[in-house]
Amino acid sequence: MRFLLILPFLAFLPSCSPTAGPSSSSTSGGLDYWGNRPGPQGFRTVIIDAGHGGKDSGAVSSSTGQKEKDANLDLAKRLQSELSGSFRTVMMRSDDRFIDLDDRVDFANRYPGAILVSLHFNAGSSSRKGPETYWWRVDSHGLAVRCQRAMKSVAPYSANAGQVRRRLRLTRNPSIPCVLLEGGYMSNSSEAALINSPSHRDKLAKAIAGAIRDQAAKGDAGTGARPAFIKAPPSRPTDAPGS
Repeated sequence: MRFLLILPFLAFLPSCSPTAGPSSSSTSGGLDYWGNRPGPQGFRTVIIDAGHGGKDSGAVSSSTGQKEKDANLDLAKRLQSELSGSFRTVMMRSDDRFIDLDDRVDFANRYPGAILVSLHFNAGSSSRKGPETYWWRVDSHGLAVRCQRAMKSVAPYSANAGQVRRRLRLTRNPSIPCVLLEGGYMSNSSEAALINSPSHRDKLAKAIAGAIRDQAAKGDAGTGARPAFIKAPPSRPTDAPGS
C-alpha cells in the first residue's frame, strides 16, 4: 500500500453512505480525539474500509497482475458477510471508486460507537511476506493485537514487521478505535499467489471477524499491557513518508 495521498477534497458519493444513521449506543466510548483510553468493548458497529480504489490501484502484483484495490474490496465484502447478523457493518466503499484518506476519516467519525478496520495488502522487498497490523491510538492496541494474531494464524509466512505502531491518517486521525491491516505482501511471488486465491481471502475474513468478535466480547483482556500514551498531532499529507 502507499501511505500518503496528496489529493484534493472529494465529497462522499451516495454508495459510500451508510444504510442507517450513526449511533453512540455502544460501550466503545464514543468519539475521543486522543484515544488515550481502554480499548472498545460491547460495540455493535464496524466500519469496513477497503483501501485504495478508483484511480488509486494500490500495489500491483508483478507475478499475478492482481491489483490491491480489487483484493481489498473482495476481502471487505467477505468480512462484511462474516460479521452480518452479529454487527451492523458500514462499508466505506462497496465498488471501485476513489475516496480521499481525510474523507475516510471524516466518514468514520460519523459513527461514535464504532470501530474502523481498514483492509490492505502490502508491497515492498520481494523477500518480505506475511500479514502486518498498524495502529497508533491506545484504544486501538487490543484490537490490533487480536487482528494480528488472527491473520498470522491463517498465513504461512511471517518474515515481516508484524504489529507496528505508526502514526498514519487512518490510525491516528479517526476519533474512534481504528486499525489498518495488511493481509500479506503482493510483491512476494509466493504470497501473491496466495492472496490471489479466493479461499485464502475467505480464511483471512473469517479470522479477522473472529478477532473483532473477541474484542467486542472481552475488550482488552488477554491482549497484554496497555501501551504508553503518545501525544502526537494528526497525520497530514505533508508529513514524511511513514508518518
